Amino acid sequence: MVSKSSASLGVLYAVLGVVLFSAKAVLVKLAYQYHIDTVTLLLFRMLFSLPFYITIALLVKPLKPAEIKKTDYLWIVFFGCIGYHLASYFDFVGLQYIKAGLERIILFVYPTIVVLLSWLVFRHKISKTQFRAILIAYFGILIIFWNEVGWSGNDALWGGFMVLLSAIAYASYLVGSGWLLPKFGVLTFTAYAMLVSTAAVLVHYLFVGNYQLLDYPMEVYILAVVMAIFSTLIPSFLVSAAIKQIGAATFSVYGSLGPVATIVLAYFFLDEKISYIQGLGMLVVIYGIVLISIKKKEIN
Repeated sequence: MVSKSSASLGVLYAVLGVVLFSAKAVLVKLAYQYHIDTVTLLLFRMLFSLPFYITIALLVKPLKPAEIKKTDYLWIVFFGCIGYHLASYFDFVGLQYIKAGLERIILFVYPTIVVLLSWLVFRHKISKTQFRAILIAYFGILIIFWNEVGWSGNDALWGGFMVLLSAIAYASYLVGSGWLLPKFGVLTFTAYAMLVSTAAVLVHYLFVGNYQLLDYPMEVYILAVVMAIFSTLIPSFLVSAAIKQIGAATFSVYGSLGPVATIVLAYFFLDEKISYIQGLGMLVVIYGIVLISIKKKEIN
């Protein structure tokens, strides 16, 4: 069982991580205004955070080295490529075609994917509280985007499909990280996964990049640095810590805060308006989060 103090700390980590990650969509949309391509922007994001992960990987050792097998490192390579390369790439591509707010609601399908994968792989049961919280949060999300689902045109459909692939990749990473975290520890696992992801992005860029890394306006580099630190580095550790404290399935419920945070940020920075209906939906989402927070005893 998870203690109340550990659960509370896990909730705090989850909320902060989700909100910071949510800012990424807005930063990507702002960067696209300067006509940067997807792979180059993704490469900037990873390169600017790389020194921090290298430092952590060198200074912090695995938590339980005696329990680590060679195959565990292969799993880190796999989940690093899935969770922070493919998931990010699909997401960045999708953001070329759809609004930041709509991107976040599509990503929100990952809680159900996490729960399904956890059940299939580890036979984890979903509690009544988790089930009710997910339903309430989904209902709030539907209210928020009631006027946004009327897509028209193949571009929007393609963008939505890319973001859906991102959600599937990210859910796979969450489930895998929940299994490996006890062996490596939060800092070490996250650093290793991000190093793998950076290498994968670099290889990707070598094949399809435009090799014009120094030809962009200064605003692009500033946005990339902010994205690397505040929407990649810091939340990546917060999410890993949250998964360790409360589990992958419970953490996934807190992803419902992501669309709310994105809507607010997009309103201020992208001029994406918030309607009264969306405001109501935000309150419903918050209620779903409060519900699961109050009944911590059902976390496991």
